[in-house]
Order: sequence, then structure tokens, then C-alpha cells
Amino acid sequence: MNARGGIVPDPIARQPWRMLIPLFMLVAFGAAVLYSAAGGSMDPYASSHLLRFGVFLTMAAIITLFPRDLVKLLTYPAYVIVLVLLLGVEILGQVNGGSQRWLDLGFMVLQPSELMKPVIVLTLAQFYSSLPVGMVGSWRSLLLPAALIGMPMALVLLQPDLGTSLAIAFGGAVVMLLAGLPLKWFIGGGVAAAALAPLAFFFGLQEYQQRRVMTMFNPEEDALGAGYHITQSKIAIGSGGIFGKGFNEGSQSHLQYLPEPHTDFVFATMAEEWGLIGGLFVLAVFSIILRWGLTVARDSRDRFSSLLAGGMTATIFFYVAVNLLMVMGMAPVVGIPLPFMSHGGSSMMTNMICIGALMMVNSWNRKAPRGGLSG
Repeated sequence: MNARGGIVPDPIARQPWRMLIPLFMLVAFGAAVLYSAAGGSMDPYASSHLLRFGVFLTMAAIITLFPRDLVKLLTYPAYVIVLVLLLGVEILGQVNGGSQRWLDLGFMVLQPSELMKPVIVLTLAQFYSSLPVGMVGSWRSLLLPAALIGMPMALVLLQPDLGTSLAIAFGGAVVMLLAGLPLKWFIGGGVAAAALAPLAFFFGLQEYQQRRVMTMFNPEEDALGAGYHITQSKIAIGSGGIFGKGFNEGSQSHLQYLPEPHTDFVFATMAEEWGLIGGLFVLAVFSIILRWGLTVARDSRDRFSSLLAGGMTATIFFYVAVNLLMVMGMAPVVGIPLPFMSHGGSSMMTNMICIGALMMVNSWNRKAPRGGLSG
């Protein structure tokens, strides 16, 4: 869209509307689902959902203005600050629901592990963009990044928060893959992980986490206990059929059979009322957003921008994929909300940081001279 000679101001015309319009539609649809989850009321979910989106959209717009050199300069300090905040959680963090994940800063309650998801992507993008291409296949390209990923993962696992630790690992691994590390290293890592999985299961996971993993394979065995979440979610999704029961007519959520209908299982709440059609709409919008993110990464004129955009897109994808697999009983219940639809400030903040970073890289791409990929 070009504003020259037109009536649309240039600052408005140059925004990535092919991503923003679908995003606005998804957030509005999420607000409608949250309205229904509250029994036909904007409070307490839908109104705060829209308010948070507005606040974090402003934050994303501010991120868009950052120049590349300043972002690279602030990368490592940002990593250190968030790592210190994670250490602070272990010492001073608030305990809620059996987990110690939050810091009370007085003016707000912060979950530092959420910040680490985009920060680890930013950190590894900076590392690999400054690493000579000839050293990408050396052990130096693996050892330090592995430590950068491993330290926050270990701290998050102590909280304990398996889902967030996996998200940090996934975002970091994608950046490493995009940076050109040998594929055989990833295959070897996958084989090693599979071999160590039994040890991790029995000695690394809490008892409730072990139950969640086992429940995934046979939720009906304990349908009123460990398998209750997945069983009720599948009932809600299946009962929606093709066209759904109708807006604000979901019995599973209204009669409180479906646990967490406004957060982790918001997709099941939606599917019961809007059916397969609603589900396809949600998938289509996420596909548009993710495809746009990949396009931004592909069009980047330097290595740092490309890795940053690819990693941020992967972070959003992880949220979407794990949540949808979880509500359909194909992954353990790990507390990963659905981006832009679930009620939750931490999730909205993380995903809007990713959107802001992608918009920032998109802005860099427009200003960059045509040419080959550089550092």
C-alpha cells in the first residue's frame, strides 16, 4: 500500500496490514469467546483481554521504532537482566498454585520466564550474526549457545514450569537450525533425548507432571481425575460439530464441566459454540500471521534480522501448536495458552513482543538496500 499521491498518511499506509487486520480479527474473536466463557459478560475476561491487547499493541509499536544497532547493543544486557530476574524468582518469587514463577515489583507482578522466550531468540540471533560463517560448523557454535539456553531452562524447571522451559529450548533450537548448524547435530541430539527420556521422566519430572504425560496416552483410564481436563476438552470440541451450538450456548463451559475455559482450553470453548467453521477460521488466521513472519525472515537483508524474525515466528508457532495439541489430547497439559485468544497478561505480553520484533524487522527490511545477506 503506497500513500504517495493518496489520502492515507504514510505512517498508517506503511504498516503491515496484511498481518494486523487478521490479528485484530483474532483478538476480537477471542474477546467474543471470553465473553461467552464468563456467562455472557465482558467482565472479568473479555474487557481485560482487549485492554491488555491495546497496551501491548502500543508496546509493539514502540518496539518497531528501535534501530538495528541499538537492538544489537542491548541484546546481551537484556539477557543478563532477565537471567538475574529468574534467579530472583528462586529467592523472592511468589508461590501460586504450587509454582514459584512470579516477582512482585510493587507496580506490577512479573513472570520473568515469559520474557526469556523472546530474549533467548534475540540473544542467539546476535551471537550467530557475529560468528564468522566458517565457524558455524565448529563446536564453538554449539557450546556457548547451549549454555545460554541451558541456564534459563534449569532455572525455569526449578519453578517448576515444563512448558515454558520447552518453549525456551524450542526458540533457541530453531535459531541454531536457521543459523546453519549441521543437521547431524540435531539428529544426534534427538536420539540422545529419546534415550534419556525415561531417566528424565522418572527423575526429572514432578509426580503431577508424570501423571500428565501418562494421561495423554489414556485419559479415559482416570476420566474424573488426571484425565478430566483432556476428556472434557475433547467432549466440548466434538459436541460443536460443523457449525457449533451457537454463540453463548456452550454447555461444557457454562455448566463448568470444562476446566480453564478462558485460558488453556479457550479453543475448546470456542469449538463447542462455533464448531469446525470457527476452528478453521482460527487456524487460517494463525497461518496468515505465521506466513507473514516467515516472509519477513526471508526478505531480511542481514543475518541478524533473518534469524531474529525466524526465531520470533517459531516462538508464536510453539504456543499455537502445543496448545492445540494439548486441547485435543495429543500432548500433555503443560499450561501453554492460545496466543491472542486466551485470557492472560503474560502470554499476551510475550506474543506481542514477538509481533513487535517482527514489525521492527519488517521496518528494517523496507529501509535496507538491496543486496546479499550480511552480518
